[in-house]
Amino acid sequence: MKFGDAWFLQDSSGGGRVKRIDRRFVSPLLIAAGLAMLLFGAALGALAAQSTNPQDSGQQDVHDTPVPLPAPEQPIPYSHKPHLALGLECTMCHTNPGGGRMMTFPPTATCMSCHNIQAKNKPSIQKLAAYDASKKTVPWVRVYTVLPGVNWSHRRHLDAGMKCETCHGEVRQMLVMTNVKSVTTMVGCIDCHTLHKAKTTCVTCHPAWAPEMVVAK
Repeated sequence: MKFGDAWFLQDSSGGGRVKRIDRRFVSPLLIAAGLAMLLFGAALGALAAQSTNPQDSGQQDVHDTPVPLPAPEQPIPYSHKPHLALGLECTMCHTNPGGGRMMTFPPTATCMSCHNIQAKNKPSIQKLAAYDASKKTVPWVRVYTVLPGVNWSHRRHLDAGMKCETCHGEVRQMLVMTNVKSVTTMVGCIDCHTLHKAKTTCVTCHPAWAPEMVVAK
């Protein structure tokens, strides 16, 4: 505190006593206090920047699945890892036709454009060739399934800048496709929407919902 031209400091030992501060130390103390305030403000600014940029903060868009789920058994053994290592892109096999809700599985003709030569003597490829020759669709088992009553569109999320690995994990490192992200849970969706400042109202994902559907208990 200051009285006139003199500065005083409250004695921490109690008793209401004060000590006079040598004027030589006043300026350094004020400078130190000012620097501390500037550093504190810079730290708050950095934290605010991180909270608005999920990639910089390291925060996950979609949380990992709390309990690892076993990979479903597929009609033909398949691994994304060696295929993506060759430079294939997701959209080369998974297209998004129609209204954009679902990503499709590749037709057997797409697979056989390479496997009519590559690894054609492997039992799994011979089974694939049999599906192709009979014009039958391979009954692949979906790893992620959207629950009934949920309005979901891959295209809207892709148009918003979401990447495949955001919701499905690092598929290019997976020997077997497994459910590793809680993307089909309500908490997973709400947390990601909140992070990216997207809508989180009930009708955002449940268009058939109406207030009168709520039954008070």
